[in-house]
Amino acid sequence: MSVGLFFENAGFCWIEHNIINIMQTLTVATYNIHKGFSHFNQRVVLHELRERLRELNADIVFLQEVQGAHNTHGQNFSNYPDGAQHEFIAHRRWPHSAYGKNCIYEAGHHGNAILSLFPIVQMLNTDISAHRFESRGLLHCEVKLKEGKAVHCLCAHFGLFAKGRRAQTRALIEYVQHEIPPDAPVIIAGDFNDWRNQMSVAVAKELGMHDAFDLHGGQVARSFPARLPLFRLDRIYVRGFSVKHTEVHIGGAWQRLSDHAALSAVLSPDG
Repeated sequence: MSVGLFFENAGFCWIEHNIINIMQTLTVATYNIHKGFSHFNQRVVLHELRERLRELNADIVFLQEVQGAHNTHGQNFSNYPDGAQHEFIAHRRWPHSAYGKNCIYEAGHHGNAILSLFPIVQMLNTDISAHRFESRGLLHCEVKLKEGKAVHCLCAHFGLFAKGRRAQTRALIEYVQHEIPPDAPVIIAGDFNDWRNQMSVAVAKELGMHDAFDLHGGQVARSFPARLPLFRLDRIYVRGFSVKHTEVHIGGAWQRLSDHAALSAVLSPDG
């Protein structure tokens, strides 16, 4: 886990303002950032991507396909930032972050990340790969909200093949059942490649969790491809929250970034 702290006046005021607002709501977002490159890897989009994410004013951000390290990108692209991508995105906005390394290769590695306005008090990255051709992980962070309240946040990126996704869904359900108290608030978000929406029934039945977009608008969000979303690949599942607002972020500058659309939800903690 990497945790960044900052004390610049503007940043501190932003944090203080949002800590006050969290008494009523919690805003979360999920985004597959395509390793920080545009479609077909033509250009680095990390700087613009960071600005778009900041505009969402999310308290907790779930990211997939995050490049933790790469040996040659900095040599090949003049505007490629130094260090891990999640740290670059989090800088001066989200003081706490965690990264789960999943896919390792000669040039570097990538995985999932969680950025948080609030302290991350525990983190664990679990390998849920279904086979050796796709390295997948489940990043679990316990985030401490105001007055000692905690929410368990899990960021996932499931595989491309149905058999593997079924195994990963089972692994996710068993992990939550074994590692998280049954009455604890939970948010599970990420890219599940579940275009037939098969996992929602299982997580509802066994975990008491529901898709935020389905709860709010009666329909799971379409998020892929970003230019004209047709498929329902990305999700935000919640337990212990009511849903005040949901949005799929498409059009304008968003369509020049990842091949996925970003999703966001405004949640109100139960009780």
